[in-house]
Amino acid sequence: MAITKRFIFNILTAGISTTFCYGILPITVLLGSCHSADTKKVIVAKDSTPIILLVSPVPVSTTAAAHIKAGSQKWYDSALKPGSFNGGMLVAKNGNIIFEAYNGNGHLNRHDVIDSLTPFHIASVSKTFTAMAVLKLWQDKKLNIDDAYNKYFPTFNYPGITVRNLLSHRSGLPNYLYFMEDLKWPKDTLLHNQDVYNYLVNRKAELTNITSPNTHFAYCNTNYALLALLVEKVSGQSFPNFLQDTFFTPLQMKHTFLFNSLDTGKVNPSYDWRGRIIPMNYLDGVYGDKNIYTTPRDLLIWDRALTSNLLFTPATLAEAYAPYSNEKGGIKNYGLGWRMNIYPNGKKTIYHNGWWHGNNAAFLRLLQDSATVIVVGNKFNRNIYHAKQLANLFGDYDGAGMEEEEGETSAKPVAEKVVRVRRVAPVKVKKAVVKKKVVAAKKNGKKVEKKIVKGKKRR
Repeated sequence: MAITKRFIFNILTAGISTTFCYGILPITVLLGSCHSADTKKVIVAKDSTPIILLVSPVPVSTTAAAHIKAGSQKWYDSALKPGSFNGGMLVAKNGNIIFEAYNGNGHLNRHDVIDSLTPFHIASVSKTFTAMAVLKLWQDKKLNIDDAYNKYFPTFNYPGITVRNLLSHRSGLPNYLYFMEDLKWPKDTLLHNQDVYNYLVNRKAELTNITSPNTHFAYCNTNYALLALLVEKVSGQSFPNFLQDTFFTPLQMKHTFLFNSLDTGKVNPSYDWRGRIIPMNYLDGVYGDKNIYTTPRDLLIWDRALTSNLLFTPATLAEAYAPYSNEKGGIKNYGLGWRMNIYPNGKKTIYHNGWWHGNNAAFLRLLQDSATVIVVGNKFNRNIYHAKQLANLFGDYDGAGMEEEEGETSAKPVAEKVVRVRRVAPVKVKKAVVKKKVVAAKKNGKKVEKKIVKGKKRR
């Protein structure tokens, strides 16, 4: 080919962005029968992709909708807007959009206003699509998730690692975000999934932090880069095409796509919390762990499709939402491509967060209460992860333990610095108060000593 990897990488990092446009292809539609209470299927002309139409959502009472809308607006105004939020937010009940808001511009230096059609990089929320792609192949009996990965890739020299281990982050593999740099991958050359595989296999002796499979949970992007290769091997399609034909087109997710290096002009850049652009880099060619762009409305379609019993059977979903990381106590756990919180009162949240460059996202699903919360942005905003606080609008959730964000090397140090300042500053203030009370105690005796104890408790 005349276009080399290096040439594509130079285009990728040029930071050129334009408004994304979509064409609509005419299709011949044949109506199908209703398959469940939630969905019905519409089949297009022969040799075309079937289209799945979700029926109208179950209505929400006026009182309930007003309560949800008011609570969502209050959170949006207090948690997101003050932090220069640049993105979109959606809250739904029974599949109905109750609250929706967008703020900012796709490019901070332009007037390309963000709206419901603006696609955002959802970072590790992409893993939910990768996991469900693997489970779709399992459901269709094209693979077995308890098979060893090297059954499908005989040169994979990590015995004992199963597909299920990869899905549940229990493989024991090191994270390619770090080892590719340690092994001196040239940073001016775009990295791809096959490159990650080749380094794992051919330079295994140089890798560190490899542990035995199924020993413990360790979140690792390498797992999902390998799963994307598995989907390609088993399906005979490229990973982008499989997602398009299996999920995006049938569900009419018209503003959702898997990014590749030639899409640079179709997407908005990302920014750090100060509003400084974070350029793409050599890691942006790997998919499976990240690289899906979508909108809040399309993510709601994905959520509704997952509960429709049309794409997936209840047995498949039970595997996806089962807790696999039980070696530690507490409410946090991980399934197959999904994080979860399991509360003592029986409530359970199914969710995933994401962080890549300046993009971050929160996708919260309250299956027991048929509610969905989606927040996405392309200017890093840690408060996006606090979307968990909205759970109590729908039921008795305590909202704790949902701030895991899946990051990477270039954006992480900046974000961590912000967090550190915010957490340490209040502690310094409290120490100063305690010191002042100690001085007062020496002058006034026992009466003030009670205040010292109170001050210590406040810490």
